[in-house]
Amino acid sequence: MIRASLAALAFALTGTFPLSAQDWVIDADASEVTAETRVFGQSVTATFAEFSAEITFDPEDLENASISARVTSGSGAIPNREYQSALVSRDGLYPSEYSEAIFVSEEIVATADGYEARGTLTIRGESRDAVLPFTVEISDGRAVAQGTLEILRADFGVGGASWAEVAPSVTVRLHIEADAE
Repeated sequence: MIRASLAALAFALTGTFPLSAQDWVIDADASEVTAETRVFGQSVTATFAEFSAEITFDPEDLENASISARVTSGSGAIPNREYQSALVSRDGLYPSEYSEAIFVSEEIVATADGYEARGTLTIRGESRDAVLPFTVEISDGRAVAQGTLEILRADFGVGGASWAEVAPSVTVRLHIEADAE
């Protein structure tokens, strides 16, 4: 009631309703979350089948924009059995103890190349500041976003002595398609 009254007051004073950020629902079938690193100099990619997000975004109302995303750690798949085993091991993502990786934005800002979601990334119970650069195209109630986040696996306790040939960095790539709610 108060929110409606404030909107009516804003309309009465300015002749327009205040902008409010749009909520979005992910189309999981059209979206993809991957993590890529190098092992023995060769590219290795894990594809995560289970992820979700609460997204509020409108390019004209970034002050009210937010992202809260979760990736199920145990849903990562690598075609190589040895690498798959390492991914879900105690030295890897260890999903039996840490079921999700979580990103929560504190702010979303416009940049020359698109946007940045600035917030906290938590993997294996370790939280670090993170900046997720992304682009988004919105048309007819459908948003298509692309983002890439470079992380150091050691910052999150991922890897052990047997991981000497695994690159220290991991590139998380996001292709997210979502519909206006």
